[in-house]
Amino acid sequence: MKTTRLVLVVLFVSSLWIMGCAKKTPKTPQVSSTSKPKIALVMKSLANEFFKTMEEGANAHQQTNAAQYELIVVGIRNEEDVSQQINFVESMIARKVQAIVIAPADSKSLVPVCKKAMDAGIVVVNIDNKLDAGVLAASNLKIPFVGPDNRKGARIAGEYLAAKLKPADKVAIIEGVPSAFNGIQRRLGFEDAMNAAKMTIVSTQAGNWETQKAHQVVSGILTSHTDLRAVLCANDSMALGAVAAIKAANKSDQILVVGFDNIEAAKMLLKEGKLLCTVDQHGDQLAVFGIEYALEILTKKNTPADKETPVDLITVESLK
Repeated sequence: MKTTRLVLVVLFVSSLWIMGCAKKTPKTPQVSSTSKPKIALVMKSLANEFFKTMEEGANAHQQTNAAQYELIVVGIRNEEDVSQQINFVESMIARKVQAIVIAPADSKSLVPVCKKAMDAGIVVVNIDNKLDAGVLAASNLKIPFVGPDNRKGARIAGEYLAAKLKPADKVAIIEGVPSAFNGIQRRLGFEDAMNAAKMTIVSTQAGNWETQKAHQVVSGILTSHTDLRAVLCANDSMALGAVAAIKAANKSDQILVVGFDNIEAAKMLLKEGKLLCTVDQHGDQLAVFGIEYALEILTKKNTPADKETPVDLITVESLK
């Protein structure tokens, strides 16, 4: 009887020891230090051909460098859906990505959630539309901007247009979303060129980056200013709307149109003589520049700094 009790005690103690060991064993394996980093590309509207091109360039780069990183790509429904873009960043924080490359829909509203990402240890790289310097400073943040000098690109296009006009000719500017840094810079670049050439800017209105909105705005301007000579648009999507409005008014041979982005549809208009020029900020490589910089920061642990990317004037001659 004593022997039986002793065996039972030994078995009970052994079972307790085994259970204690099991509790100390983690349920999930630790992530290896050699795991590939996950990089999220958070873009603006994928309805815009420019961002579709950006997405294609990023996916092609990831496929070529599949051993180096994983890529998650998201884009909002339209250019002004700031709340959805904020939700995307929140989602990427929850998924514990190592880096976020973002083309913000709004230069100010995205700063707080980018700060939240950085507080979580995530590298943030800003592309395309620069985050507001004042809001960043107020938040004690430094987020590197990788992208073009939009003001310079717009000024180059404006100077090319000015050479086709006479001083005092009337022109209109169609800007993007008024709160977007890149839209502001492009408007200022157009103004720089027009003022230097002594043109008369009769109207500056927002087209919100959209073709239909620009069509409506330009139609109204044409009614008010029957002797208009040119329309400068802060992106090619709006230039498409301007061209359509001018055609509907039977003034295609009287009014010149300038765009920005060099999307495929703009190239067709250039060849048809319906668009004077556009500006190539190399959308297919813009996200790649940001991704490569994020990888560099993750690998080298260096101090992030802004990086300027190229802009080029595109005319029908340059397409030949």
